[in-house]
Amino acid sequence: MTTELNVLALAVLLQAVQIALYSVAGNLQAGTKAAMSPRDSKIELTGLAGRLQRAMNNHFEGLILYGIAVMVVTLSGRSSLVTEICAHTYLVARILYVPAYVQGLVPWRSVIWGVGFAATLIMILAALFGGTA
Repeated sequence: MTTELNVLALAVLLQAVQIALYSVAGNLQAGTKAAMSPRDSKIELTGLAGRLQRAMNNHFEGLILYGIAVMVVTLSGRSSLVTEICAHTYLVARILYVPAYVQGLVPWRSVIWGVGFAATLIMILAALFGGTA
């Protein structure tokens, strides 16, 4: 398995952890009755639960692009030191993003997000214009 695919698997596990954290916090705030309801009316979470929910949703969005970058790199056979470094950078940024978002660290949470996003874009560019390892 390539480094990029390995990091993708770890990023999915990170997403699972974020889902669990959000679920616990959301349940504590809204109650189990709301969690088990059909959610016909929107439940607005605030504070810690709301931030965990938004950080989780943000990772879903980033994970789509990162997953595409990994597929392009892997299927094109263009894995390289650059794409491997970008993969690790993406994962570290996503790990750091969660506490930065939860704690409201402005502007650091945006900087951390930008690093992860840039790593994803560089992976795509490396696959398009780079050679094989």
